[in-house]
Amino acid sequence: MTDNTILVTGATGAVGRPLVELLLAEGAEVRAVSRDPRAARLPAGAEVVEGDPARPATLARHLDGVSAVFLHSRVIGDSAGELLALAKEHGATRVAALSAMNIDDPLDQQPSRFRGDRNKEAEAAAVASGLSWTSLRAGSFASNAVTSWGAQIRAGDTVRYVHASFQEAPLDDRDLVEVAARALLTGDLAGRRVELTGPRSLTHEEMVRIIGAAIGRPLLFQEIPPETAERAMVGRGLPQPFVRALMDRYARGGSRPHPVTEEVTKILGRPARTFAEWAENHRRLFADND
Repeated sequence: MTDNTILVTGATGAVGRPLVELLLAEGAEVRAVSRDPRAARLPAGAEVVEGDPARPATLARHLDGVSAVFLHSRVIGDSAGELLALAKEHGATRVAALSAMNIDDPLDQQPSRFRGDRNKEAEAAAVASGLSWTSLRAGSFASNAVTSWGAQIRAGDTVRYVHASFQEAPLDDRDLVEVAARALLTGDLAGRRVELTGPRSLTHEEMVRIIGAAIGRPLLFQEIPPETAERAMVGRGLPQPFVRALMDRYARGGSRPHPVTEEVTKILGRPARTFAEWAENHRRLFADND
C-alpha cells in the first residue's frame, strides 16, 4: 500500500470506469470499489476491492493509505457522511463528490433522485467532512441521449419523443471525468462547487439531428404527447416517479436556453467537447440492429 491512493466508488459505472482509467494513466494508485470484483473487468493496474459504499463498514479495511475519495452520489445512498468520516480517520485528506446543477431545486423536482442519486446529501457530506472538498455539479450528460433515443435510432429513422424545443447543454462524460481527476489529484479545485456543462444549449430536435449527421442517416424528430412518452418509458422499465418528474421538468423548462458555463474550459485549458464530437465518438451506440 502507498499513502497516496485514490478510492473510487461507483468504479464500474459510466463515470467511475473512465475515471479509473484516467487516474491510472496519470500515474495514480487506484483502489476501485466493486460489489463483485470478479465481474468488474477494470484495468489491470487498478486494485479492485469488494465492498458496498452504501454500507461504509464494508470498506473500512480498504481505507488504509487512501489519500482521496471519489464519492459517487448514486452508489453511496444516504451513507456519504459515514464513509467520509471513516476515510478521514484512516488519513484521507481530499474528496471529490459527484453532484448536479439542479441540486438546489426542490427534491421532488430532481428526476435523478428517483433513480437513487443523492446529490444534495453527497455535496453536504463532502463540505462537512473536514476534508479538502470539491463538488462536481454536472449538467445533463450527453450520454443520456442513448437512454432516451438509442433504441429508436437503432430501429429506424424517426425519434418519437416529447418537447422538441426543450434545451439542454449536454456535457461530454469525458470532460466530467477529466475535471474529477483534476480535483482528486491536485488542490486546484478545493472548496469549490463547480458547475459543468457542454459548450452550447441545444434542443431535443437539434441533438437528434446531430446524431443523425454523425451516423450518416437523416433522423426525423416527431413530437408526441408527454403521456404517450411516459407510458412507453415506464413500459421499458424506467421507474414511474422518475419519468413523471422528468416530464414535469421538460414542461417547466419550455424552450428557454439552458445556462452554459465555461468551467470545463477554465479548468482544463481547452474548449469543452461539443455534442457533435460526443456523437461522432459514440456512433456505435446508435448503429442499426442489423
